[in-house]
Amino acid sequence: MPESKNKKYPGYLPDADRQAFPDGSDGGEPYEASVPVYAGSWKALFFIVLVVIAGLAVLADYAAHWKNEVVVRKFIVEGGSIVDGRELSSRLNIYRGRNLQQLDAEELKDRVIVFPYVRDVLISKELNGVVRVRIVEREPVALTIINGRIIAIDREGFLFPGRKEFSRRIPKLLKVSGISRLKAAGNGLQQLDMRDADLLRHFLEALSLTDYASLIIRELHLEPDNMTYCIAARSPTRFIVGNDGNFKEKLKKFEIFWQKVVSKKGIGTYEIVDLRFRSRVFTREPASAVVPKDVSL
Repeated sequence: MPESKNKKYPGYLPDADRQAFPDGSDGGEPYEASVPVYAGSWKALFFIVLVVIAGLAVLADYAAHWKNEVVVRKFIVEGGSIVDGRELSSRLNIYRGRNLQQLDAEELKDRVIVFPYVRDVLISKELNGVVRVRIVEREPVALTIINGRIIAIDREGFLFPGRKEFSRRIPKLLKVSGISRLKAAGNGLQQLDMRDADLLRHFLEALSLTDYASLIIRELHLEPDNMTYCIAARSPTRFIVGNDGNFKEKLKKFEIFWQKVVSKKGIGTYEIVDLRFRSRVFTREPASAVVPKDVSL
């Protein structure tokens, strides 16, 4: 027989009766909430945190003491292809056995930067007692001859002794002559006057963008009064480019003149070819005192 819908079960109250007890009780004994089992666990958690912090502090203290005991075992030199590694190592070996943390990187850098081929030095210390010395070498962009010695010139105008390695790494470097203004630059080096250094840099940049002039031009001769000129391979002709820049346009005229005139008349036909004037090239033949000829391009 189906149970009656009005049958009351223990603890059961109709919705109407529940409204009489907003607190949700059944009108009997007051209800006491049970205490969660984790109510006191914050003390244990706090204790664990203290233990972890103490452990980290001990490890940090141990690591600090250990780092203070590490000494320099060896030097690893990287990035050098021109610098004499044996000579460099001999200058650094005096630091072996010293405390790694107390090693002055700037002092170490000062002992390396004196090499003329070194432009910059990066020092890094490793916890295993290894000191890495990364060399940034000077990159030669041109050569010159001073007092019978081959001297290299970098992009910033610094001068340093030439080496055979330069010819192997960068064949057919531009030769620069007519250098007359030099200044002391520290570390026993000399540097081009800023005006000459800028002129050389701009000329090289323009030369690198040419179609074939870079394959022909071998020398740049510095002259005052806007008379700087360049010389092509196996040719005595002076191609005047001046000192006032705009070398891209002048070298383009050089290529056109070489293609239209020199290739037909031959090398050495002219003593001077002046490229300084817009849309025109002036020439002078060897041993000629006549007025320069005007060649339209």
